[in-house]
Amino acid sequence: MAAKKVLLLCGDYMEDYEVMVPFQALQAYGISVDAVCPGKKAGDVCRTAVHQGIGHQTYSESRGHNFALNASFDEISANGYDGLVIPGGRAPEYLAMDEKVLELVRKFSDTKKPIASVCHGQLILAAAGVIQNRTCTAYPAVKPVLIAAGAKWDEPDTMAKCAVDGNLVTAATYESHPKFISLFVKALGGSVAGSDKKILFLCGDYMEDYEVMVPFQALQALGCHVDAVCPDKGAGEKCPTAIHDFEGDQTYSEKPGHDFTLTASFGSVDASSYDALVIPGGRAPEYLALNDKVISLVKGFSDKGKPIASICHGQQILSAAGVLKGKKCTAYPAVKLNVVLGGGSWLEPDPIHRCFTDGNLVTGAAWPGHPEFVAQLMALLGIKVSF
Repeated sequence: MAAKKVLLLCGDYMEDYEVMVPFQALQAYGISVDAVCPGKKAGDVCRTAVHQGIGHQTYSESRGHNFALNASFDEISANGYDGLVIPGGRAPEYLAMDEKVLELVRKFSDTKKPIASVCHGQLILAAAGVIQNRTCTAYPAVKPVLIAAGAKWDEPDTMAKCAVDGNLVTAATYESHPKFISLFVKALGGSVAGSDKKILFLCGDYMEDYEVMVPFQALQALGCHVDAVCPDKGAGEKCPTAIHDFEGDQTYSEKPGHDFTLTASFGSVDASSYDALVIPGGRAPEYLALNDKVISLVKGFSDKGKPIASICHGQQILSAAGVLKGKKCTAYPAVKLNVVLGGGSWLEPDPIHRCFTDGNLVTGAAWPGHPEFVAQLMALLGIKVSF
């Protein structure tokens, strides 16, 4: 039984990262999360939006993943949850006009249960009348509404800004997630042990959007030092990502994702200083598997028995590096050939969120498996979240 149970308040065109990162990170920590949307039921889908600044006067928007709800709005009660999470994006604009939504938020506020809201999510807090004389931050454009609602505005000097006032945790954007999620877990009564770990992410152009950012920020939120590198790129440079989703075709569709910012330079990384390696999927592994320096890096982690966590098409790199021999593992089903020819023992990902650990190796089939994927890597690293 989960130690805590949290409600995630969703709506069409909420920001893609701002719903999925907390949703899957909290589950990886052992917290049960129900995602609901007014007018929709369990199994229905909410469209999401990719918002990012690309040099214009405001952020751009493109289509994100389809987010599947796992509970029905009309069947839930605030009494059944320990906390509430409100993503940003465009959904809060219309959710803030829904009296059932506002009443739900007021119940969490009146009982002083933790409420974590990010970006434009604070529009809902303002409409519910729960932020008067409360210190909070948000995406800068939300400032006039919050001040009019009586909030004490905390200017976001960076887009990673967070603010805490009693049971209320607010953040500026998804760049705030590591601190935002950490503060929410703390507000729920959680504590983290064993997080003094250093983890390396092996990135490339058109890696899958969720498969890099969800584990990246989930591990940062635990207090781990996480570096992301890409061959021939340096710290501060970006990798474009791909959104892979199933929308009724015979295989997954692809849409442009967020641009992911690297934190270190591939050429200057000392692999021996890291405790684990994470390999996202998407299309990047196809070309990274041809890079001798990448293969040498992966072999180095394997030879020393350090944890390697690879998901989806990432196993193409493991196969090319020859580190799957004698290992039981899974992958995206189309990568089965790579795994078998690489000497691995194939484990069918049924259902698709199944992940497996064999010795130092954690493998997953696709991004729906992130909660298991991150949790199994945490177990190898000795990281625990307790309440």
